[in-house]
Amino acid sequence: MITELISKLENKEDLSYDEMSDVMSNILSGSTNDQQNIDFLSNLADKGETDDELLGMLDKMQEFSLKITPKNKGTIIDVCGTGGDKIQTFNVSTTAAFVIVAAGGIVAKHGNRSSKGISGSADIFEYFGYDLNQEPEKITTILEKFNICFMFAQKFHPAMKNVATARKQIKKRTAFNLLGPLSNPAGVKNQLIGVFTHEYLDRLPLILKRRGAENIMTVCSDDGMDEFSTSSVNRVCVLRGGKILTNAVDPEIFGLHKSSLRDILIETKEQAIKSFVGVLNNTANQAMIETTALNAAAGLIVGNIVKNFDDGVELALNTIQDGKAFKLLEEFVKESGNVSKLKEVT
Repeated sequence: MITELISKLENKEDLSYDEMSDVMSNILSGSTNDQQNIDFLSNLADKGETDDELLGMLDKMQEFSLKITPKNKGTIIDVCGTGGDKIQTFNVSTTAAFVIVAAGGIVAKHGNRSSKGISGSADIFEYFGYDLNQEPEKITTILEKFNICFMFAQKFHPAMKNVATARKQIKKRTAFNLLGPLSNPAGVKNQLIGVFTHEYLDRLPLILKRRGAENIMTVCSDDGMDEFSTSSVNRVCVLRGGKILTNAVDPEIFGLHKSSLRDILIETKEQAIKSFVGVLNNTANQAMIETTALNAAAGLIVGNIVKNFDDGVELALNTIQDGKAFKLLEEFVKESGNVSKLKEVT
């Protein structure tokens, strides 16, 4: 079957949802070989993925994944980027997640190690002694206690090992780079997603709307970041109440200072850790703190904690400045990691 579909893709023919669903069952169950997977994913990327194709892939990925069903009261969200912006910033979304939770939100963070960057969300959690391979039941307990957890993509999507070799050999973006952030194991219906190109700003909310999403915000900054930036205007698409709205967000309107990208760049994993902790204990540079606050504000809107960016930015900055964000990190690491690792940084 996959050979026939590879030929269709070579001829730039789109696949139906059912065709994609069927072939993904074969791929994720290990019924196809590496060369077939390479040919399939390469030709799909060269043709360009349709929304039906992406939805067929996403639904099947979810079917094959492990899941959690937490009982937290309130809106559970995720905050993450698709990657692919090739800008080596500190871990903005992971840092923002702790600020969001300390400000009253709930974040079921889903992520991976960095493939081409310096530090991914998994690298941050692992550094502090968090067990990436904990069972779903244990992670559910952590989320219910602290309103934040981390779900390691490799643990929760074990079937993806069947395409790991193909993805490495292709050496370019495939559909899975887009779908990773959409395949949250907690089944979140509310999400902040950074994208690396304007093409996906409105496409991803429309795809997630078909899966029953409630509040989705996608962002791509004019300086190329797949997150909110304080060095440029940010292009935003919002799904709320079944309607899609697009907007531009200028950070200076909310009293934030215009920064330079170089102020939030890192070169080593050690700098990634120091930046993460430095923002949460309010010792990092202004650009890092305000970039985090702007992203946290967006997460607080998606999580129904605040109604607008003005209130969100104010709440996020106050949460950092009054020590609540760092206190949450301390308590989280004491319970689910190694607090001596945190003391080494501070």
